[in-house]
Amino acid sequence: MTDPGPEEGAPRSLMPAVDPELARGIRLVSLDVDGVLTDGGLWVERSVLGDLAEIRRFHVVDGLGIRLLQQAGIEVALVSGKLSGAVEARAEELEIAEVHLGYPFGKVAAIQGILWRREWEWSQVAHLADDLADLALLERVGLPAAVANAAPEVREAAVWRGVVRGGEGAVREFARALLEARGEWETQVERFVERGRGSGAD
Repeated sequence: MTDPGPEEGAPRSLMPAVDPELARGIRLVSLDVDGVLTDGGLWVERSVLGDLAEIRRFHVVDGLGIRLLQQAGIEVALVSGKLSGAVEARAEELEIAEVHLGYPFGKVAAIQGILWRREWEWSQVAHLADDLADLALLERVGLPAAVANAAPEVREAAVWRGVVRGGEGAVREFARALLEARGEWETQVERFVERGRGSGAD
């Protein structure tokens, strides 16, 4: 079997495990953006017309982690308090339908809307976060998770705490831990590799 590769900066032996009982019930993984999918840094530039643009950097292995979650039938959602064309473009590339940026009623309401539409429960949600704005969401979900460099309050609220920093493969680390706890990691990797062979991908 071919493994897509180790997570950045995380020896396999150090990766924390997800509780299998919690993992089996998860149907939705929601992700904060800044500090989770990115390292939290912003490149800001102003055009000659005076328009401001914010540029973000995403890690490629996180994209693969998201693909494997989707392939396993787990919905992925992005929730952020900031509007961003770069995030929208990345979500479109990864075929993420549930993208809630700058949501006027907050992140909890954004996820609640998804649950109402799908008739799911909070216990079926995992959320990966890094900072204080996500504490209210972490209090509600069945599997609250934190990246390695999350705020102390966030790591305290989480039941799963990663060893990879946000923007450096933390989403991939969590995706692997979740799928391994469900007994699905190797199966999903095999499926991914077979699809690549069929498409002629390297």
